Amino acid sequence: CFVYVDLRLRKHIYEVLAGVVVITSKEAVQHQGISLTMEGLVNLQLSSKSVGVFEAFYNSVKPIQLINSNIEVAKPGKVPGGKTEIPFEFPLQVKGNKVLYETYHGVFVNIQVLICRLEDTVFLTFTFTASIKMHPFPHFRCRNSLAKFLVRGHLDATNCVITQPLTGELVVESSEVAIKSIELQLVRVETCGCAEGYARDATEIQNIQIAEGDVCHGLPIPIYMVFPRLFTCPTLETTNFKVEFEMNVVIVLHDDHLITENFPLKLCRV
Repeated sequence: CFVYVDLRLRKHIYEVLAGVVVITSKEAVQHQGISLTMEGLVNLQLSSKSVGVFEAFYNSVKPIQLINSNIEVAKPGKVPGGKTEIPFEFPLQVKGNKVLYETYHGVFVNIQVLICRLEDTVFLTFTFTASIKMHPFPHFRCRNSLAKFLVRGHLDATNCVITQPLTGELVVESSEVAIKSIELQLVRVETCGCAEGYARDATEIQNIQIAEGDVCHGLPIPIYMVFPRLFTCPTLETTNFKVEFEMNVVIVLHDDHLITENFPLKLCRV
């Protein structure tokens, strides 16, 4: 007997989660009822450097439950041989005033929604969306205090739609030191804690080289970065945790000296 759950979102995502339980068996199967449970949790943990600093964090912040519901798909009975499809619908009703965040798997923050069949557990995850308006970002320039160095450029936006690339342009106007490489570094910043204090940890999730060698001065270099689906989510800020993103424009000089400009990003889904 083989069972899997076909998962679909229907209508507006905050109304109903609809799907089908598919049972495939060579012969009839007796069962004591088929139920589905959906549970959404946020799990937080501190990095090793913060262990012992915020002891109250471990005592006060347990997994945060966003949603928990159970439905009966079929009453006790018998499933005939062959392929049987049993439709189901889950009302997406969160607990209290909580928000149903997108599925996210980070280093110190994890948000997941699990659907399991009580008799034989099957795990599935799905995504929810949010919407934030986009605004343009002004020109930037950076200088190296060790030598005459000037780079100009712009980002088309820092409020970014997560399914669309981050774009812009960079121009090396002048440099007394030869350039070795120009890179875009996407950084994920996770903050978690409680009233006693918060721990903030940043991890690199993507690095893209947009130029190699001593580039021509005055030549526009396009900035183009696609946000990695598995390591990003819309920007989140709650009482106990935050998930934020930043991009660094990193210019590596010939002597391996690094020049970095940091740009906070706000990601959204529309």
